[in-house]
Amino acid sequence: GTNEGSPYQDQLVTEIANGTAPDVFWIPGTDIARFQKEGLILDLAPLAAETDFDVSAFYPEPMYHLTFDPEAGAPGDKLWGLPRDVSTFALYLNMDLISKAGVDDPRELAKEGKWDWAAFEKTAAAVAKTGGANKGFGVNSWWANYGYFMNSAGGGFFNEDRTECNLDDPKSIEGLRYMKSLYDNKLGVPFGEDAEPPFLAGTVGMFMNGRWATPGTRTGAKFNWDVVELPTGPGGTQGNWLFWGAYVVNANTEHPAEAWKLVQELTSAETQSAISELGANIPSRQSDAAIDAFLGYTPPENNQAFINGLQDSPTAEGPLWAGDWPTFDTAMNDAVTAVINGTRTIEDYEAKVCDETAAAFNS
Repeated sequence: GTNEGSPYQDQLVTEIANGTAPDVFWIPGTDIARFQKEGLILDLAPLAAETDFDVSAFYPEPMYHLTFDPEAGAPGDKLWGLPRDVSTFALYLNMDLISKAGVDDPRELAKEGKWDWAAFEKTAAAVAKTGGANKGFGVNSWWANYGYFMNSAGGGFFNEDRTECNLDDPKSIEGLRYMKSLYDNKLGVPFGEDAEPPFLAGTVGMFMNGRWATPGTRTGAKFNWDVVELPTGPGGTQGNWLFWGAYVVNANTEHPAEAWKLVQELTSAETQSAISELGANIPSRQSDAAIDAFLGYTPPENNQAFINGLQDSPTAEGPLWAGDWPTFDTAMNDAVTAVINGTRTIEDYEAKVCDETAAAFNS
């Protein structure tokens, strides 16, 4: 439809209840548990058992959740869908602005192992100093963007088994504090504003987004551009995400066999290759042939940046099987936004945020 973000999932839930939803639809990885718990999607394992389906053909992180058995609390003989694609974040670069700012090429710094928070901040500051409407960087205000800074510092949203909040961990706080400092120093597009339009207009040096931003950049950018992997933080990695979403089958479908066949066709190597060439997707099949083909789908020239993200211990996007992701997401986003925009102290956030998100684990 025309909805972006969580209203898309809410609309699907309403359509399923009304009997007007499609037989097959796509949902983000974060929502698999929600749709499964509410009985909205079909377990495809019995149908898959009648075919030569191979779980290992896909990246293991999505398949962990797509084969998760809630009763066992671990992956088992379940199949809730198949992953359409995967992605990581990269920084989309306005090379004309970066050249004008007189700083080192981030792509070269990354090759030399010198692309870290300090180099990122130096680049952002130099671009911002070129004046006018120019800003050093831009990110959009949803969970993955501030989550990058937490992950990169060595923290994250949850404890290891994803049963408790970890937002008040010192390393998570370090990441959020650093992100806030960038905005306090006026280096970024104001948090809460869509950073993509000013990037495409040529006034943002670095724009953090996933592979899905490539088609719009191909058609909208009138400047020299490319991508680079995210800078390494104090935690020793990029702190990147492995994003994914899945094609799932409506639990009320009258055509389960046909729907399963469609899901298989939509995630076949041939289909994934054709769609990836359009720019928005990285194949969810983890073969060397799929990666080699993806690297040739230019621009951008430096597609290796996305693959480097996949190979640098990214945190997998995933549902809360032991909680409710939408509840956690809403409470967390409100708290983080208040800190970054200066309406709440980080000390108050640190003291209270896990209490404020606790309802997500009591659902």
